[in-house]
Amino acid sequence: MEIMKKFNNYVQSLETYIMFQIKARMLELTDELTKKNRKPIALSMGAPTDMVPEYAVQKLRECLDDPKIHTYTIPKGETYFLEAVAKRMKNRFGVEMNPKTEVFSLIGSKEGIANLIRELINPTIVEKEKDIILIPNPGYASYKEMVKVSGGLAYSVPLTKENNYMPNLDKVLEQLIKDGYDSKKVKALIINYPNNPLGCVCTKEYMQHCVDFCIKNEIILIADNAYCDIYFNEEDKPISIFNCEGAKEVAIEFYSFSKPYAMTGWRMGYACGNSEIVGMLGKLKSTIDTGIFKALQLVGAELINSKEGDEYIAQANAKFKNKITKFVKGLNELGFKVDVPKAGFYLWIEKAPKYKTSKEFCDALLEKSGIVAVPGNAFGDLGEGWVRLSITADEQSLDEVIRRMKEDNHRFE
Repeated sequence: MEIMKKFNNYVQSLETYIMFQIKARMLELTDELTKKNRKPIALSMGAPTDMVPEYAVQKLRECLDDPKIHTYTIPKGETYFLEAVAKRMKNRFGVEMNPKTEVFSLIGSKEGIANLIRELINPTIVEKEKDIILIPNPGYASYKEMVKVSGGLAYSVPLTKENNYMPNLDKVLEQLIKDGYDSKKVKALIINYPNNPLGCVCTKEYMQHCVDFCIKNEIILIADNAYCDIYFNEEDKPISIFNCEGAKEVAIEFYSFSKPYAMTGWRMGYACGNSEIVGMLGKLKSTIDTGIFKALQLVGAELINSKEGDEYIAQANAKFKNKITKFVKGLNELGFKVDVPKAGFYLWIEKAPKYKTSKEFCDALLEKSGIVAVPGNAFGDLGEGWVRLSITADEQSLDEVIRRMKEDNHRFE
């Protein structure tokens, strides 16, 4: 039997997630690189490497002896978790959320976004009849694959220096129509500020533009706010889409514990927003998962409104700022022209001119120097010519990266 033919066309068309491809190549070369004193240093995954908050670990220990904590929960989330999220939204953004109807727990924000996209798209193999999701380009690599596996079309919203990474969405829709697509097929717009991979932010005025555009065109607005708590100056503090007028008419916003608290393995997140959108997301999730482990919900509920949680974020941000500032200085000494981002822990750097493609530059960094980076075209075709570096490693490793780049002549020349 030809097993692969039993899988649907959408799944068969998927590529292995770029980070796993890169990791496999890194593992393949590890022994060889280690022998020449170039043991791999990963600047690829967007995963903080610091220890999770001790406060969270202690709270987890305290609740594990309760036999009731190990029983089934529900996908929506325990009342104490939902109420804590509503309180966090009020404390952090000044936004009111009804925990009963406008908040939902997630097994990480990635899962939530993928499931919502799955709900919005009526799958078809006919290109011009596909439902459309507008996605940032460059943007998080999984967005396009999430749309593809659901049987839809991911249409590019170009983020460029020329438009200050805040494109006019009316012009994007005009171009979509010129390209022969039906604007009525557009189901949703995904925005992601602070942005992965660019590290850019947007203004409140631009967020309002996104809301107004979606209201006018009857499009759902999906705001991926995973990096909102990683910022370096108070005046650049990211906001919520719900700080914009009318957002609850069309929007849902996604949050993660992974980035601000380094809890990548805990798989915790939440969505909040328009009650109908949240409710429909919940309807699907009720058929495919049974929610977050109660103990983790209890810890999360305690953490997000605690003094200890806020102190952890502040200390982590100070570390990120110091590491990124020092690393940027090193890159600029090598001829790269890089600015310290306002938020997030990514650097988006132009490839060295002597390489034809982003991949060639990344291959040279890895194969010669053991530096693991991600080619920009992994995030969309507009990323070609650029490379993403995740500045989450410890300071000693980052210093070693700059030392190797200087020693191995990885200069912008």
